[in-house]
Amino acid sequence: MKIRIKGNSVRIRVTKSEVARFTEEGRLEEKTEFGDSVLTYALQCSDKYENPAADFKSNLITVYIPTRVKKEWVETDQVGFNHRMDIGNDKTLFILVEKDFVCLDHTFEDQSDNFPNPNRTC
Repeated sequence: MKIRIKGNSVRIRVTKSEVARFTEEGRLEEKTEFGDSVLTYALQCSDKYENPAADFKSNLITVYIPTRVKKEWVETDQVGFNHRMDIGNDKTLFILVEKDFVCLDHTFEDQSDNFPNPNRTC
């Protein structure tokens, strides 16, 4: 699982095996260690929210996905989903969750578990 944060936006990308694990367990979690500090980020299935939502507490970023959204996403070719969550003071947090595709350009990271890129040409 990859996370990208820029301003008031959070983007998460997941591989094929992570989507399968999320389907079964309803949660994915990843950690990045910074010496004595750890940043944890998670994707959590929850019916507490009507739309995708997120929070940040105790060095943990959690993106919550309603069951109805999760079901459609994992059972179809739907690439991803997004939502602008109201965070007060006329501000929003943009949340985007996507299946991770194989890059079309050269990269050094292992992409063997990524989804086939639909823009790939023969």
